[in-house]
Amino acid sequence: MQNNMVKHALKTALVMIVFGVAGTFILAITNENTKAPIAQSEALARMDLFRQILPENLHDNDLLKDTIQIAPTDLLGDIDLTVHRARINNQPAAVILESVAPDGYSGNIKLLIAVKYDGSLSGVRVLAHKETPGLGDYIEIARDTWIKQFDQQSLQTKNEKEWQVKKDGGTFDYMAGATITPRAVVKAVHKALQYYAENKDELFSEHLKVGKGGVSHE
Repeated sequence: MQNNMVKHALKTALVMIVFGVAGTFILAITNENTKAPIAQSEALARMDLFRQILPENLHDNDLLKDTIQIAPTDLLGDIDLTVHRARINNQPAAVILESVAPDGYSGNIKLLIAVKYDGSLSGVRVLAHKETPGLGDYIEIARDTWIKQFDQQSLQTKNEKEWQVKKDGGTFDYMAGATITPRAVVKAVHKALQYYAENKDELFSEHLKVGKGGVSHE
């Protein structure tokens, strides 16, 4: 009787092991087969977003491959960020910066900011935010054209004071009752332009040392 129980337990354990190994193998195969299509879909989605803020005639290189990683900076945000570099005939044309506005009403607002080589903005889009639905979400291009106020602006077209919402004495519109959200975005875009002005040449260098506060030649 006891021997039969031991045999049954061993048989059950063996069956569970076989199913566990088979399940792991199937999951591994499925993950490997879906990895490439998922990566391709993400790349296409990112390029669609890039086209919204950077005209195709401003680059002839692969924006997804011509990138550098930037360590946390006071001007762009406290997380590692990616810079996509646009070139024409291998000459600098623009950059697409990621930036984080930490002072949104409900937390971080992540931005994608295209800056042409001359320092003017080609376009700005919100990548992610947690602002109040129906109130702070007008910063999204799908809901409002507010974000287009930044197109073609630069450190030369507006002085320091003008880089604020109108309530604070600046030139940027805002929705009544929702000042914190646009204030955070305007501030972040202004800082991104300052970062670009300080690091313009280094951003296009092939030999970079990326560190806190900016980039420098090795």
